[in-house]
Amino acid sequence: MSTQPKSKGLLAEAQRRRGNIGIKNESSLHKTLKFQYTGDGGKTEENVGSFVADGIRKDGEYIEVQTGSFAPLKKKVKAFAALGKVRIIHPIAAAKKIEVYDIKGKLLYRRKSPVHGSLWDIFDALLSAPEIPLIKGVTVEAVIVDITEKRIKDGKGSRRRKGISKFDKELAAFHERHVFGKKSDYLKYFIPFKKGEEFTVSSHAQKANIKRHFSQKALYVLTKMKIIKRIRKEKQAWVYVRS
Repeated sequence: MSTQPKSKGLLAEAQRRRGNIGIKNESSLHKTLKFQYTGDGGKTEENVGSFVADGIRKDGEYIEVQTGSFAPLKKKVKAFAALGKVRIIHPIAAAKKIEVYDIKGKLLYRRKSPVHGSLWDIFDALLSAPEIPLIKGVTVEAVIVDITEKRIKDGKGSRRRKGISKFDKELAAFHERHVFGKKSDYLKYFIPFKKGEEFTVSSHAQKANIKRHFSQKALYVLTKMKIIKRIRKEKQAWVYVRS
């Protein structure tokens, strides 16, 4: 397999993106998922009022692919939900391979990232926008994928990356999808306690077999979503139950 990009060069493309304000800086990962979920007969990059929808399916469902925080979607999703159903696609990288190129597009090396994502990473996206899944007609779909992150040794990256810039992300493999359309979907995946059972961050982390910081973010978001509730404090720890 050739390691030479088919374009006129990664550096030229990176400079074009940086120099053209207003051109959507869309990763290959975002583009692939946008077309995949919009489907045959649908439309992409459609103007809807003062917003642009990533996609509108043939059945009228709005598609938004969001790789980061949901906070920038607050106004857009609310506007789309007033017109029809909305599906937010959120990719989570279970594994990531990093490829570094020189300015001519030659592959210098590739390596595996030590960071591995999980379904619990969805709460990073929801942390600043826990109200979005509560909007009527909104479905959140988390997709577990492998990605390839392309970087260029162009001298413009951060000091930590030794002048290497991130350039693109590509979909390498699609593993599974998890659909959250109702409150019960969140309970099923994230709250391993029966109705009436009390739990804290510590007991939740232990039973769910996750690190404490994942539990803290999950319980914060799920409380804001009114899926669980705080009932009292015991020794400075909040006690929760399912709502």
